Amino acid sequence: MKNTAKEKIILGIDPGTTVMGYGLIKTEGKKYELLQYGVIHLKKYDSHELKLKKIFERITGIIEEYLPDSVALEAPFYGVNVQSMLKLGRAQGVAMAAALAREIPITEYSPKKVKQSVTGNGNASKEQVAAMLQTLFKLTEIPKMLDATDALAVALCHHFHEGRTQTRGRSQGWKSFIEENPNRVKK
Repeated sequence: MKNTAKEKIILGIDPGTTVMGYGLIKTEGKKYELLQYGVIHLKKYDSHELKLKKIFERITGIIEEYLPDSVALEAPFYGVNVQSMLKLGRAQGVAMAAALAREIPITEYSPKKVKQSVTGNGNASKEQVAAMLQTLFKLTEIPKMLDATDALAVALCHHFHEGRTQTRGRSQGWKSFIEENPNRVKK
């Protein structure tokens, strides 16, 4: 049987205003392999505007170098500090704009969905996610900055859910659920 799966590159992003994680994987069918992962350090920039400019430049550079077919972002979780949420939303928006400028499709996933997809536990810690990725990608060590592994997890989550109808990382409706999980429905 001939393999007709198309090779794709997915860029995963863990938005941040101090450190932004990114991870790139190449997929073909159900197979996946690590291309690159790391962080963009933003703490050294004084103004929020300059941080946003750097995010746009670095994400654009990554896109131009790896030419991803899709971008997956971790959706911000709702915190108590409104100013932090606003800044995080802007950072995410700038990363999205870099992808949209190249007409690359974007999908958002909740942190819980990403953790569930990678570890089987939606309440897993960052360390548990990193340990699972170390196993899945046969990494020799876990990086100090877990933002990088978080971004890699977002890319892998997208791969696991690609092709399903998405709304902020959730399948749409019972029909979709039944199609995806026929063994979980009693007749």
